[in-house]
Amino acid sequence: MNAEKSHMNLALRGVIILTIAGLVTKILSAAYRVPYQNIVGDIGFYIYQQVYPFYGMSVVLATSGFPVMISKVMSDHGYGQSKHIRSKIITVTFIYLAIFTFALFLLLYIYSNPISSIMGDKALAPLIRIASLSFLIVPFVSVFRGYFQSEQNMQPTAVSQVVEQGIRVSLILFSSYILIHLGYDLYKAGWGALLSSVIGSLSGYIILLLFWRRNRECRMLQWNISASIQTKKIVWTLVKHSFTFGVSSLLLILIQLVDAINLYALLINGGMDGEHAKVTKGVYDRGQPLIQLGTIVATSFALSIVPVIANAKIQQKALFIQEKVQLSLKLCLSIGAGASAGLIVLMKPINVMLFKNVSGSEVLMILSASILFTSICLTMFAVLQGLGHTFIPAISVVIGVGCKYLANLLLIPSVGVLGAALSTLGSYFIVAVIMLIFIKMKGFTFPYIKVTGQVGISVLIMVGILKCGLFLFDFFVGAETRTYSTIIALSGSLIGGIIYALSIVKTSVFTKSEMGYIPVIHKLFK
Repeated sequence: MNAEKSHMNLALRGVIILTIAGLVTKILSAAYRVPYQNIVGDIGFYIYQQVYPFYGMSVVLATSGFPVMISKVMSDHGYGQSKHIRSKIITVTFIYLAIFTFALFLLLYIYSNPISSIMGDKALAPLIRIASLSFLIVPFVSVFRGYFQSEQNMQPTAVSQVVEQGIRVSLILFSSYILIHLGYDLYKAGWGALLSSVIGSLSGYIILLLFWRRNRECRMLQWNISASIQTKKIVWTLVKHSFTFGVSSLLLILIQLVDAINLYALLINGGMDGEHAKVTKGVYDRGQPLIQLGTIVATSFALSIVPVIANAKIQQKALFIQEKVQLSLKLCLSIGAGASAGLIVLMKPINVMLFKNVSGSEVLMILSASILFTSICLTMFAVLQGLGHTFIPAISVVIGVGCKYLANLLLIPSVGVLGAALSTLGSYFIVAVIMLIFIKMKGFTFPYIKVTGQVGISVLIMVGILKCGLFLFDFFVGAETRTYSTIIALSGSLIGGIIYALSIVKTSVFTKSEMGYIPVIHKLFK
C-alpha cells in the first residue's frame, strides 16, 4: 500500500514538473512572435507563419503526442516485464516512428515545390525543405521522452523542453535581426528562423541523450527484436495510439495549417494584389500568439485538476470524478470567457502595443473569441484521456479541421480574411460542442445555464467598466501612440482581471470546496 502511494506521489510530482515546463515553453513559443514580427514586419511574419505549421507539427508530436503514446505503450505491454521485453518495445517503437517521420520528411522535402505552389507562393519551397528536417529528429526525442515518462521521471522531458525552446527563441530573434540588418530579404530571414528552430530541436535531443547516458537503467536497454512479445501486438497499439494521441494534440497546429495552405491563395484568386495579400495574411497571423497565450492562461488551472481525475479513475471514485470534471469545465469556461472578452475590448490598444498599429483589429477580435472554445477543447481532451477515452477527441479534431477547410473555401472568396477568422472560430466551436456532448453522454452532468449566467454577468460587468474607462481615456487624452496604448492595455488588463475575478467570486461560480482544488487560488482566498 505504501509502495502504491509512493508511486502515485511520484507520478503527481512528475506531472507538476512537466506542467510547469510546458507552461514555460508555451509562453516562450507564443511570446517570441511579437518581437519577431516587430523585426521582420507583417510580410516577414506572413512568410514565417506560412511554413511554421510544418515545423510545429514535429514539435507537438515530439513534445506531447508521441511521448504520451510511448508512455502508454510501455505501461500496457512493458510494466513489470523483463529488460529483454522492454528493450524490444522500445526498439519496435523507434523503428515505427523512424519510418513514419521519415515518410513525412520525404513528403515535405520532395514535394516542397508543389506544396508551395498550392499555397500560392513558390518562394516558400526552400523554407518548407528546412522545416521538413525537423521530422528526422522526432523519433529520437520521442523515444527518450516517452521512456522516461513511463518511468515517472519527468525531469529529462522538462529540462529538454525548456532548453530547446530557449535556444530556439534566442536564435530566431538573433538570426532575424542580423539578417535583416545585413540587407538580406525577408525570405532569407524566414529561412534563418526555421533553421534556428531545427537547431533548437537538436539541442533538446542532445540534452535527452546526456540524461540517457547518465541513467544506468537506460544503458541496460539494448537493440532487440527477438523477445517473446509479439511485434504485431506492439505495432497495432502504436498505430491506434498514433491516431488518438497524435491527432488530438495537433488541433491548433492543423487549424493554422489550413490557413497556411489556402488563405493566401484564395485572397490572390479573389483578385487581391500579391503584396497586399501577404500583408493581410501577416496581420491575420497576429492572432496566433494571442490565441496561444489566452489558451495557456485559461487551461493552466483546469489542466492541473486532470492528474487528480486520473488518480480518482484508478481508485474508482465516481462521485469524486464527477465533481472534478465539473470543476475543470467551470475553470476553462470562466477563465476562457474572461480572456476572450478582455482581449476583444482591449484589442486596439493591445494591437498597437504589440504590433505597432491597429491593422486587422476587427479580425483579431473574432480570433480572440476562439480562446473560449480552444480552452474547452484542450481541457476536455486532457480530461477524457485521463479517463481512458482517447478516440473521440481525435475524431472531433478531424471533423473540426475538415469544417475549417470547407468554410475557408466558402467564406474567404466572399468576405476575405474576415471569413478565415469566422471559419477558425466556427471550427473550434464545433470541436468544443462535440466534446461537451460526449461528456454528457458519458454521464457527467454540468449546470450549464446556471454557470453560463454567472460567468455572463461577470463578463458584462468587466466589459462595461473597461468600456467606460476606454471612453474616458479617449475623451481626455485621445492619443493612439504606442506608449499610451501600452499604458491602456496593461492597466486595462490588470483592472479588468481584478474586476472579473471579484465578480466570479461574488456570483459564486465556484464553491468553497472547489476553491480548495485550484492551485494558488485557494491560498489567496484562505
